[in-house]
Amino acid sequence: MPDKNVRRAAVSALRAWSKGHVYANSLVDRHARRNHLSPSDRALLNSILLGVLRNRSLLDHWIGTLRKGKLDHETRDILRVGVCQLLLLGIPDHAAVNETVSCARKPVRGLINAVLRRAVAARKTLFSEREELPPATRFSHPGWLCKRWTKQFGKNATEILLTWNNQPAPVIVRLNPLAPSSLDPEQEEALTPVGVDGYYELEGLLPSSWTEEGLIYVQDPSTRMAVELLAPQPGEIILDACAAPGGKSSLIAAAMKNNGVLLCTDVNEKRLPRLIENLKQQHLTIAETEAFDWTREAPIDWHGRFDRILLDVPCSNTGVLRRRVDARWRLRSEQIADLGDVQRRILNNALPCLKPEGRLLYSTCSLEPAENEEQIEAFQSAHPGIELLDSRQSLPFRDGFDGSYAALLALRSRS
Repeated sequence: MPDKNVRRAAVSALRAWSKGHVYANSLVDRHARRNHLSPSDRALLNSILLGVLRNRSLLDHWIGTLRKGKLDHETRDILRVGVCQLLLLGIPDHAAVNETVSCARKPVRGLINAVLRRAVAARKTLFSEREELPPATRFSHPGWLCKRWTKQFGKNATEILLTWNNQPAPVIVRLNPLAPSSLDPEQEEALTPVGVDGYYELEGLLPSSWTEEGLIYVQDPSTRMAVELLAPQPGEIILDACAAPGGKSSLIAAAMKNNGVLLCTDVNEKRLPRLIENLKQQHLTIAETEAFDWTREAPIDWHGRFDRILLDVPCSNTGVLRRRVDARWRLRSEQIADLGDVQRRILNNALPCLKPEGRLLYSTCSLEPAENEEQIEAFQSAHPGIELLDSRQSLPFRDGFDGSYAALLALRSRS
């Protein structure tokens, strides 16, 4: 029989996550299925796992305050699960302590019980001391990233951004204008406008039928910025070069009114089935899909083919750490330079595919100037014929949506 202790499932998921190569969201799905969890227990598992990952440094600081000495990895994860429930999730003390202790191996149950009961007794002290901790510990972000943002945005804006990243992200959906039907008035009562046309925050669980019928697409409003700048038109031939999972592709097709050709490529062939399924669900009839690595030169028959090109390039994801909760722990400062090289190659290889009067839109979900403004400046320096027509940036602490950047480029007219 599967172990239906949600805390045990959370610990198992954390152990799997620590070994790498698995994302937190997929771990929730996997362990919920493996343990046959009810919807409410799955929601609790999700809250605990993401709560631990959002607050990992803070939890470790508290655990170190409550229990001096070394801990093996599994015992530390069990304590993270317990302390997170007690101090951050507001779960009743008796349930958090008893259920967490029962998921531990017998030799360490006494230790787990003692530390968790100390956490209950020291709750007020731990909370009062939290405000004096360094930002990297208090907000559980890598120290190098906190320093980088403080230099870039200033102390106050950085703390707002760090706080933003540690809040559970709401489910925001976009209504799909390509769907043959729409939500009825009763269904729309679950939606609250977020101040951007066509986007709504969903209250409660997302009905599976809404996505299966392509009535909506789960998407942050910051995503629209790139497609609005690109301004696709019906009848054009457009390339979405880094398309999976297809959110921007569906926006492009909607702007084209399903009239024209939309080539959707992605470097990872294993992601194509999901991309194809999403495009089909969103009622795209003009999309073609193909696996292609844009760090290589494009096929000759693609040269000069496209009216508009969207390059939503691989990036550090620093603008979406609220949604990609565990990405902060995978990112290293040197990776930003490495990603810059990849982005540069993609730009250089996509450029020949543009028609003479075409438009190229470069976008990231990064907050880093090295991946955004500086990348575009370097590209223009290397290609004097490139003109920057417009650019936009979304900053969470300013705009209230995920962070993103978009730059619209064109070849200067020779006339």
